[in-house]
Amino acid sequence: MARDCKQAVVNGAGVGAALGVSVGTVWGGWEALRLPVPFLYRLRHVGQTGVQSAAMFGLCLGAGALIHCGRS
Repeated sequence: MARDCKQAVVNGAGVGAALGVSVGTVWGGWEALRLPVPFLYRLRHVGQTGVQSAAMFGLCLGAGALIHCGRS
């Protein structure tokens, strides 16, 4: 894998993770407001949702960058 391609994959994964954590935090916050559980469980839910979303978005954008890099 060329250096430019590796950098594109890392950048894609980083952008995907940043986007994923922001979307996951908003979505998890919205869900946590609706859950009838104590505060710390709500906070944990927001964190878990943010991390899971960051992992998925990062993986998808990193894979997309890898596929796109392989075409050229």
